[in-house]
Amino acid sequence: MDFFKENVNDTWEALRADCANCMRCELGRTRHNLVFGVGNEHADVMFIGEGPGEQEDLQGEPFVGPAGKLLDTMLEIIDLDRTMVYIANIVKCRPPRNRDPLPDEQAACIGWLHRQISLVDPKIMVFLGRIAAMAFIKPDFRITREHGQWFDVNGRRAMAIYHPSALLRDPSKRPETFVDLKTLQREIRDLS
Repeated sequence: MDFFKENVNDTWEALRADCANCMRCELGRTRHNLVFGVGNEHADVMFIGEGPGEQEDLQGEPFVGPAGKLLDTMLEIIDLDRTMVYIANIVKCRPPRNRDPLPDEQAACIGWLHRQISLVDPKIMVFLGRIAAMAFIKPDFRITREHGQWFDVNGRRAMAIYHPSALLRDPSKRPETFVDLKTLQREIRDLS
């Protein structure tokens, strides 16, 4: 059974409304804005990060700060842009001081992401960083060893790459990420 198919009658409008009213964890009480998701709601490729940062919280859109600018560049490298993919996070509210979302925060929010995945129904999922990869690929995922490898996640092709924030902190990982992006680009071309 497809665990992303939680409600076959779900709609984007219902999901946004449900998510906007969420107070399942403390993050909902401290947010400026819900950071729902952005992009093509019927995309073949979905990018999933861990959670919003300060700029995302202020603007209500994922990946709009420095990491978002780098993500845009990464998409351009493989002939994509935000109109061609869907971008979301595991948690929809900013963790304090941009810390990793706690397991209970992820658990409180993951159902919203499952509903987004169900509605988008992507053929390929790209997890940005270890937190997202651990939530979907396997709990002991090692981003330094397993980035760029293909996995099956509930019948969908999936890979994890370094989070753009990690690439800003450590530019030496950019050549590896370029290779991963080109691997992703080939897989997308094979969809045609």
